[in-house]
Amino acid sequence: MELLIVSGLSGAGKSVAMNALEDIGFFCIDNVPAGLLPSITAFSKAGDNQLERVALSMDVRGCRSREQIETALQQLDEQKTPYKILFLDAPDDVLMRRYSETRRRHPISIAEGISTRDAFLKERQILQPLKERANYTINTGLLSTSQNKERICDLFMKNGGAKNAMRLTIMSFGFKFGLPPEADLVLDVRCLPNPFYVPELKHKTGLDQEVVDFVMGYPEAQELLRRYENFLQYALPLYVKEGKSQLTIAVGCTGGKHRSITFARKLAEYCTSLGYEPGVQHRDAAADGRLLGCHIYGPHAADLVQEACALITRGDSIADLQGIVHSHPTLSEIVQSAAHC
Repeated sequence: MELLIVSGLSGAGKSVAMNALEDIGFFCIDNVPAGLLPSITAFSKAGDNQLERVALSMDVRGCRSREQIETALQQLDEQKTPYKILFLDAPDDVLMRRYSETRRRHPISIAEGISTRDAFLKERQILQPLKERANYTINTGLLSTSQNKERICDLFMKNGGAKNAMRLTIMSFGFKFGLPPEADLVLDVRCLPNPFYVPELKHKTGLDQEVVDFVMGYPEAQELLRRYENFLQYALPLYVKEGKSQLTIAVGCTGGKHRSITFARKLAEYCTSLGYEPGVQHRDAAADGRLLGCHIYGPHAADLVQEACALITRGDSIADLQGIVHSHPTLSEIVQSAAHC
């Protein structure tokens, strides 16, 4: 088990660090009391509970004295539990400004009724054992939230650093079935010749080489692909720099079977060559009447739409909705009637 103890001053960016660690595969536990640290680590290593990468956040909310921290770390040493410590720090004036901007009070200030500046002074004294033992110390005073996240990912991401901390998905879809609600970027390839109107290609998809050869056989397609690649080469590092944890690029054509699939595959290959690890989804490759959405307006609409929502979640089709038996006469028959229309 890889154990990482995350600590630092209040307002120095521990929450950002924990979120970043969770994004790259750590099992994260926030606000761990010092007295529970040995028990939690023992539980994480035991039998079926064994976890590969664990990050525990410790701060003055759960550690009220320097002695508590020293005792907890000593117990870990006695258990022969290997661990590393990440300590986040920042100058007092920066921390004071951050607290002023959020209008929150320091936990020690709340508990003991002292000023925020005195609370930071006492907090530094309490957390000193963790800072002295820290394997990694990050001063976040000059870092933005996204820069802090990028630094964390570069330190602890197994492969690729911050670049692969962003989950990249490239999805093909058909405009006639609606835009993917999860899409961050939408690329339109309906401007290219459509293989649907070629009889021998009509029932094939962009997963078939014949369709790929047809689509990419046009100079316009090659130029459009080149321009989309140039755009992604420029834009993707900006999303990584901004700290985006996931990005979905949707590529659409009319039906989502030919041109969009071809371009989605080509763009995924290009992103892979840039060092990303994109996932590829073809939403409408086998469009067969699957229920994608439902709009109901009028009295009791919130109740009536639940039936359609359940079918959408299951991946059912219009035919499944048509086949449901409803009590008669009831309002629920309206949904079935709409399906038959």
